[in-house]
Amino acid sequence: MIASEPGPDERNQPRAYQDGRVDIRVEPATPQRWADVGSAFGTRGARPDSCWCQRFRRHTEADNRTALHREITEAQVPIGLLAYVDDSPAGWTRVVPRRALHVVRDNRAIRRLLDEADAAWWISCFAINPAHRNTGVGTALLRAAITHARENGAAVLDGHPVDVDRLGAKASPSALFTGTLAMFQAAGFHEIGRTYPSRPVMRIDLR
Repeated sequence: MIASEPGPDERNQPRAYQDGRVDIRVEPATPQRWADVGSAFGTRGARPDSCWCQRFRRHTEADNRTALHREITEAQVPIGLLAYVDDSPAGWTRVVPRRALHVVRDNRAIRRLLDEADAAWWISCFAINPAHRNTGVGTALLRAAITHARENGAAVLDGHPVDVDRLGAKASPSALFTGTLAMFQAAGFHEIGRTYPSRPVMRIDLR
């Protein structure tokens, strides 16, 4: 059964999640929430030259923080989501059409697995404030990203997480910024191929 298309008032609404440890609210990253974006990045939010979710893009701004601020300010559809725990910014994720991410689109190993499609979306990263790691924030963001992509016209949502069981050593949290295989599997994604033994490309069909 195909769900009816949501109306404009239903899209980009806050989502509430509960994983048994904390209550998590996920909101679209609108210009009004710009300060919360920086807080979600933790101490990295104080440095303009930190990643600021620009790893998979190319831009001509003075620094990465300015680039993300411009993206959020000019976006017609929010490009990211913010998670809150007790009204405190706890995490961020970017979820956008794949064509908007030049580095992903031009990656030969990824291109080998994926066809060009305007309705294909990509969840690129998770930034979790260290104070809220291991509390289900990443999982809540992933689940909200599925809803966000579907409600804004995506046919599929893909990601490129890490299969930690295939790593030779324990990974640091910063090495898992694209998420983990287990996290994507639990959210209903299936594997469509690998770019490296520890790097599956995961997909969930949204139509």
